[in-house]
Amino acid sequence: MSKRRSGRAAVTGIGVVAPNGLTTDAYWKSVSEGLGVLDLITREGCDHLPLRVAGEVRSFDPAALVEDRFLVQTDRFSHFAMAAAALALDDAGLGGEPADPYSVGVVTAAGSGGGEFGQRELQKLWGQGSKFVGPYQSIAWFYAASTGQISIRGGLKGPCGVVASDEAGGLDSLAHAARAVGRGTDVMVVGAAEAPLAPYSMVCQLGYPELSTLDDPDRAYRPFTEKACGFVPAEGGALLVVEDEDRARERGVPVRGVVAGHAATFTGTSRWAESREGLAHAITGALDEAGVAPEEIDVVFADALGVPEADRAEALAIADALGAHGRRVPVTAPKTGFGRAYCGAPVLDTVAALLAMEHGLVPPTPNVFDVCHDLDLVTSHARPAELRTALVLSRGLMGSNAALVVRRGDDSAR
Repeated sequence: MSKRRSGRAAVTGIGVVAPNGLTTDAYWKSVSEGLGVLDLITREGCDHLPLRVAGEVRSFDPAALVEDRFLVQTDRFSHFAMAAAALALDDAGLGGEPADPYSVGVVTAAGSGGGEFGQRELQKLWGQGSKFVGPYQSIAWFYAASTGQISIRGGLKGPCGVVASDEAGGLDSLAHAARAVGRGTDVMVVGAAEAPLAPYSMVCQLGYPELSTLDDPDRAYRPFTEKACGFVPAEGGALLVVEDEDRARERGVPVRGVVAGHAATFTGTSRWAESREGLAHAITGALDEAGVAPEEIDVVFADALGVPEADRAEALAIADALGAHGRRVPVTAPKTGFGRAYCGAPVLDTVAALLAMEHGLVPPTPNVFDVCHDLDLVTSHARPAELRTALVLSRGLMGSNAALVVRRGDDSAR
């Protein structure tokens, strides 16, 4: 570990593997233009299931991005995570083996784990017998696999962990990493990636009443409208490199943003009316930790579940926590264009928030026009704006709530 410096956690690297882009630039182009890539599911073995529309990561060749020795022992969700981690480390100028392996840690969040790998091995078990089950079945399905494989692949021996707290775990993992940096760890690789579109994983999701089963990609996921009928799932996610801000500036790399404040609460499974209070408390806690007043929030990246009761609770929570400013601040939900990637969703939102501040542009909310809540929801086209501070919100289907405040890199010391 290095000496303690500012204690502020700066984002210096971003890696994205998403349905609307396999690089950060491609992702931002799609998000800023409000492009929709939701489509009918094409994954083999899924055509008979009632879940019809999702955000698939297509044209992703894991063999071109991950070494064979890792491919054979990992699931698709870990392939996404390893690819995104490598992109983030390269973006931060930290590719290759670290000089001090104990100075770099890894933390990820995951909800669905390695369903595709697990299903394949279970089919071998029941179809051919136990001798045909591969040895990696014991680790590839596990939600902790991505942290372990990123660590092993990169020779990263600093503090490592896995956050299991619903979809909101994506934001919780960023807070975990920021606090590790505050305690003296040089660098943390952090984020989430999911692959929930294998048949077994999809069957498990069918128990969620919040899941949209419409077969029209343009109408299946429309939060904050009278036509809201649930959310559309997606695969993919993002990994970030977080390090001490002063250390980053000493290295001469751009600070893409700062993780300024976070808070989390719990209100229970599908208790969406109660999530109003829980989310409002999380927002207030994140603002307090960041030392930011409500009127300093320049944009909100909404959780946007697409369930009428949940959407209403979120709109009210924003108003409760931000006061009158909550009805004026621009709100957006880019994920309506590519789907809700469970734990990966709020990390992708955080990436969008960082890029929005870099480019001075609030991205639109695709496929949403007739807003029926008291929100300034940005729709149709991106909105130019001076953005210094962003608020990212997330709620999990099991009841977790989280809020994260991120600040623009050149404003971090203010």
